Amino acid sequence: MKIAILLGAVRPGRQSHKAAYYLDKLLKEEDMETDVIDLLKTPLPVFGSLDDSPAAGKIVESIRLRLEEADALIFVTPEYQGSFSGALKNTLDYYWAEFKRKPIGVVSTSTGKMGGINASTQLQHVILSLGAFPLPGKLLIAGIHEAFDDNYEPQNDLIVEQVNQFVSDFLWFAEALHQKKTAEEVAVQYMRN
Repeated sequence: MKIAILLGAVRPGRQSHKAAYYLDKLLKEEDMETDVIDLLKTPLPVFGSLDDSPAAGKIVESIRLRLEEADALIFVTPEYQGSFSGALKNTLDYYWAEFKRKPIGVVSTSTGKMGGINASTQLQHVILSLGAFPLPGKLLIAGIHEAFDDNYEPQNDLIVEQVNQFVSDFLWFAEALHQKKTAEEVAVQYMRN
C-alpha cells in the first residue's frame, strides 16, 4: 500500500516537518511505500492565479500524479490562527478527484498545549467534502518546538505512545478500505470477463 504524507508547513523555522518525517520513518518500518509531498519543496501557485507558466503546470501535474498514486494519505499541518495552513488549503483547492474514497489521517501541531485541535477538526470536515474518509482519531502534537529533535526523533514517551497509536489506527483503517477497494476491482474485472 502506498501512503502519501502531505506536509503543509512552509514557513521559515517550521517544526511540523519533524512529525511528518518521523511518521514517514515509522511507516517504512511497517513495510509501507511512502511519499512525502513537502509543499515547501514543491510550491504550488496560488489557486486561481494567472500563473500559467510551464513550470507551474509541471508542479501541479507532478503533485496530482503523486496524490493519485497514493492508496491513503496523511495530512500534516501546523495550526495558524485557529486553522490549518494556507499552503495546505491552497493544495486542496487544486485537487479533489485524487482524494475520492481514500482514507486520510490528520496530524496537527501547535506551539501551545492544544496540539492544533481546531486545525485538525476543520481539516476533517474538509476531507469529508473532498469525498474522502477521515480517520476518526487524530494525532495532536502540542509544544512542537520541544517535541522532536533535529533528527526527527520524539523527545518524550508520551509522543512516542501517541504516534504509535495513531500509526496503528491509521494502518488498520487504511488497510480495511484498501481491501474493500481491491475486492471491488476484482469483482468488476471478473464481471467483464
